[in-house]
Amino acid sequence: MVMRAETWLLPDGIQDVLPHDALRLEALRRRLLDLFSSWGYELVFPPLVEYIESLLTGSSHDLDLMTFKITDQLTGRLMGVRADITPQVARLDAHCLPHKHTARYCYSSTVLNTMPQALSTCRAPIQIGAEIYGYAGVAADIEIIRLMLTTLQQAGLQKIHLDLGHVAIFRELAQAAQLSEALENQLFEIYQRKSLPELTALLPQLPYAEWFLALGELSGDVSVIAKAYVVFSSAPPAVLKALAEIKTVVDALKGVENLSSISIDLSELRGYHYHTGLVFAAYSAGSAAEIAKGGRYDCVGEAFGRARPATGFSADLKSLLASFDTPIVVKKVRAPVGSGVALMQKIEQLRAQGYVVIQMLAGDTSTAVQLGCEWQLVLHQSEWHLEALPR
Repeated sequence: MVMRAETWLLPDGIQDVLPHDALRLEALRRRLLDLFSSWGYELVFPPLVEYIESLLTGSSHDLDLMTFKITDQLTGRLMGVRADITPQVARLDAHCLPHKHTARYCYSSTVLNTMPQALSTCRAPIQIGAEIYGYAGVAADIEIIRLMLTTLQQAGLQKIHLDLGHVAIFRELAQAAQLSEALENQLFEIYQRKSLPELTALLPQLPYAEWFLALGELSGDVSVIAKAYVVFSSAPPAVLKALAEIKTVVDALKGVENLSSISIDLSELRGYHYHTGLVFAAYSAGSAAEIAKGGRYDCVGEAFGRARPATGFSADLKSLLASFDTPIVVKKVRAPVGSGVALMQKIEQLRAQGYVVIQMLAGDTSTAVQLGCEWQLVLHQSEWHLEALPR
């Protein structure tokens, strides 16, 4: 049988994780999940696939485009391979865990995207994240952002830049101006492209044109907040409330160790059809794409019959691995063939102490160097001892 080269190829954007990186990846995953647990976040493992009605309920059109669809051979119904875990957590909070109190959840599992996201070439990231359900105040957003920054610090990332926005500002201005759906969508696309010439050309068609022009220009450092208060002094109260929330977050994050700078972009409408309030993204030096992102999505559980306020963040564990330089110490021992009681007891003892003990199989000619072992078990005066191997 002739094997073609294509047999060994993986689809674009799908990669193997080989032993060395897999060991580091698992160490980072454990560290971060332990961090989340220490903050009170409970671990959940939603399924990889669900019926499409559940998986996309309450989510945006963008998520629909990112989701692979398959047919369930048992029922004939359409299923989806998850592209995001947040809608699944919303379902769990609504039906499986119907708590009345504020609930905190965390997760770390693979998702699958139809296309690579941002500048990443990976279509199967390991999404790790944390979410708070049941608390509408800005304090929950602050906790989530703090946890996100701590997560990045634990992954070895320093000098993080945080970008803040608030989708409710544009939504409230569009409602006050009574924009048609078509005009609102056109304006949304212009803001997404950050195209001021297009915005200027559209202004004659817009009531309160000065508001929408200012929205496109209000980006920069935290001084933007004070300017926005002046520009939007006569805007709906919800706009001023949104500005107050941004200011509260900025004030609360002063002194955070690995936060080097904060920028404000009031026309940043990331997840506009999904998010309902504050949105944020974290960037590291030398990276154009965000390394973690999140925001408030109070309506995500409404379609499940329980519209609790919610906020959270997520990141790709594989992307974080690039900065995770904590040494992974693996103490490997080569043990000889045998099943004697003393030998087996010594092997069990070493494994309990954290050693990796590889026992040879009959006829196995693998050397200690090939196996990466630094020690071997030797019998000396009827007792088994560890002996360091020459390097």
